[in-house]
Amino acid sequence: MRASASVLEAIGNTALVELRRVVPPGSAKVFVKVEGQNPTGSMKDRMAQSMIARAEADGRLRPGDTIVEYTGGSTGASLALVCAAKGYRLRIVSSRAFSEEKLTQMAAFGAELTLVESEGGLITKKLIGDMIAAAKAIAAEPRTYWTDQLNNRDSIAGYHPMGAEIWAQTSGRVDAFVQSIGTTASLRGVTDVLRRHNPNIQVIAVEPAESAVLSGGQPGAHRIEGIGIGYAPPMWDAHLVDEVIPVSTADAEAMARRLAREEGLFAGTSSGANVIAAIRIAQRLGPGKRVATILVDSGLKYLSTPVFRRG
Repeated sequence: MRASASVLEAIGNTALVELRRVVPPGSAKVFVKVEGQNPTGSMKDRMAQSMIARAEADGRLRPGDTIVEYTGGSTGASLALVCAAKGYRLRIVSSRAFSEEKLTQMAAFGAELTLVESEGGLITKKLIGDMIAAAKAIAAEPRTYWTDQLNNRDSIAGYHPMGAEIWAQTSGRVDAFVQSIGTTASLRGVTDVLRRHNPNIQVIAVEPAESAVLSGGQPGAHRIEGIGIGYAPPMWDAHLVDEVIPVSTADAEAMARRLAREEGLFAGTSSGANVIAAIRIAQRLGPGKRVATILVDSGLKYLSTPVFRRG
């Protein structure tokens, strides 16, 4: 191994781990991509690096510019890491509906935070809209580049390496891929690569049961950070997926706790939702098949939330 020239070289190449205890007997094998191993503890490091590098390459982003984004925290921390490494000023619009650890981490990397009020401390369609409006206002200022994660297709390419890693780590033996829906970039990026190798791989999307809009339901409030914005995100394409599985906040939180206690894998709530959906698919597929999903981020980002809070 050689020394890295920059922290940005530490992004990606995360472990793929087979779940041993939470998957019921008689199921397909379930493998999880441990994205908490990235520098900020989140898969979003991949997309942040891609969005900034591509904007630099075509001149949308120039030295001395300011970057702005609306985010629940993981994208913000990832952008803040990349901005710290490259020397950009970063302004983040977020909310206390998201964990205190995420807000603290963004600020630790040097991001300047603007916090938007939420209804009852929950993630709602209105909150997302208010955050986007605040970011848009900041983006109107001179020499400011808005990464605009919900609409920025540069983020998809950031997840192509993840798809290649999953294919290599399973030796090309993967029958289904499961991922929760925030911007849709990770599902699209990984699916692009996996289906290039095997067009028959099943792709399953996951969303909060309380806001199951992709399944035809109504928007609602939930506590699964990073997913379920209350409407179909602009990059969503229903034709790419074979199925959408709704998972409740309570079930996702319970699985996140089980992963820590039974598998030694410390991850957040959307990761718990992913594993629940992956197990449902694994039970359906049965022995001899393989399901891959993502542990999106580290549980260290959620210590102050009901997921892991003691007492």
